[in-house]
Amino acid sequence: MSFTSEKRERIKRYILEKIDEGQTDMAKRAAEAFNVSLNTIYRYIRELEKAEIIRKDGRNYNFVENIEVFTLARSSGQLSEEDVIYEKYVKKYIEKLPDNVKQIWQYSFMEMMNNAIDHSQAELVFILIAQNYMNTIIVINDEGVGIFKKIKEYYNYDSLEDAISELFKGKLTTDTQNHSGEGIFFTSRILDNFVALSDGKIFSHDKYDDISKDIREIDTLKTWGDERGTVIFMQLSNYSKKNLREVFDMFADVDGGFIKTRIPIKNIYETYPVSRSQAKRLCNRFDKFREIELDFSGIEEIGQGFAHELFVVFSREHPNVKLIPINISLEVEKMINHVKQTIH
Repeated sequence: MSFTSEKRERIKRYILEKIDEGQTDMAKRAAEAFNVSLNTIYRYIRELEKAEIIRKDGRNYNFVENIEVFTLARSSGQLSEEDVIYEKYVKKYIEKLPDNVKQIWQYSFMEMMNNAIDHSQAELVFILIAQNYMNTIIVINDEGVGIFKKIKEYYNYDSLEDAISELFKGKLTTDTQNHSGEGIFFTSRILDNFVALSDGKIFSHDKYDDISKDIREIDTLKTWGDERGTVIFMQLSNYSKKNLREVFDMFADVDGGFIKTRIPIKNIYETYPVSRSQAKRLCNRFDKFREIELDFSGIEEIGQGFAHELFVVFSREHPNVKLIPINISLEVEKMINHVKQTIH
């Protein structure tokens, strides 16, 4: 049976997607999905092997991956301009990708590289690029001042956790004269996977969730717990349909101003937030925005003092800032409604 070139490409893409997802029975799944024989699927798999897109490792298939590592030294003048670094080391991997993916990588890499140049005070910065047919990964590793520690000390926060919590909001920088504080916020939301490791802590955002944890709680990362500096891990599908402008517009007004943000409450508090002091810390810098989504996913209850400080006291003192609770449980909704009734 002869298929159209479009159908052949769809079958191959399906096979590659299943390999990317780690499916061990991808041949059977592909045969069932397209109502073709296993022999047909294996023929396409052999074609992908011959094209050096995939390879067989034991009983499974993995992608053929190109990996390159660069070391840049400040003393040699290699840590001067992020756009120059992009052109010299990264562009050759990105320029063949679709325009929307190319734009995302240009923005994300240069924002994170600029942070390493301007903020880390590192003498050495390492760049790792790993690319296969489906995905591109870029890692920027500096040996300088850790990002969370620098934020904590600059703003005089009580803990590293407080500094990480502020990153979820956006508009956070230790150099207000030269930086808007938007880089990490937007980069973490436009990529498929974004991870910052520093000072024994991890800040992460992917297509499923926001995460903030102690590195030592993650078995595969325990050895990073005492490492100096910051590691930024970025990953994006080579076939992503994301658009940089669309992500900006999600948090901007008609004039393009960064006026909205979204905060995952469960990643800020180890237990249910109950106190007025917790709410006051959460409200820090809320006045920088006009609209704030408070995501209560995974939070079953909140305390009366916490709710009152947010939805009564703060809202009364900042009438131009709109707080929007989302993904609320019945108990959280009851408490919010209860404290709002005290306004009248």
